Amino acid sequence: MNTQELQDLLSYQPSLPLQILLPGGGLVPVSFHITEVARVQKSFIDCGGARHETRTCQLQAWVGGDDDHRIAAGKLAAILDKAASAFGDEDLPVEIEYEDGLISQYPLSGVERTRDALVFHLVKKHTDCLAKELCGVPATSSGAVSEPEAAGSCCGGNGGCGL
Repeated sequence: MNTQELQDLLSYQPSLPLQILLPGGGLVPVSFHITEVARVQKSFIDCGGARHETRTCQLQAWVGGDDDHRIAAGKLAAILDKAASAFGDEDLPVEIEYEDGLISQYPLSGVERTRDALVFHLVKKHTDCLAKELCGVPATSSGAVSEPEAAGSCCGGNGGCGL
């Protein structure tokens, strides 16, 4: 889900409280705060030497000691309005950063309107090899990666990729 779509949903239902559903099915406590809105840019080189760049809108959810706190959709819409200058005209994918033992970033895959709330559905992020053809790492039919071919992979042998 991107920033503009999220902003539209929030503005349409300003009085509904927000809930955050984690990938494993648990909920972030409803007393969470949004303590940061960031434009995160990552510039990197993959193991094949190709340059890449990603940009996201990251919302940091923090749970404080005030158990009675609730954030409504209109409040988050106002927070995003204040942060709009950081994004310019970019419609960025939205991620939520949350700490539950470890700090993790989760892409926002969608928002469900229930009778009582707007529920943010988060999904897991995954690592991947972006130069599979150079590393000798064929993709399987499920999209998962099989074991590298030892003779030509970046992880075992002389050929393939490598910075």
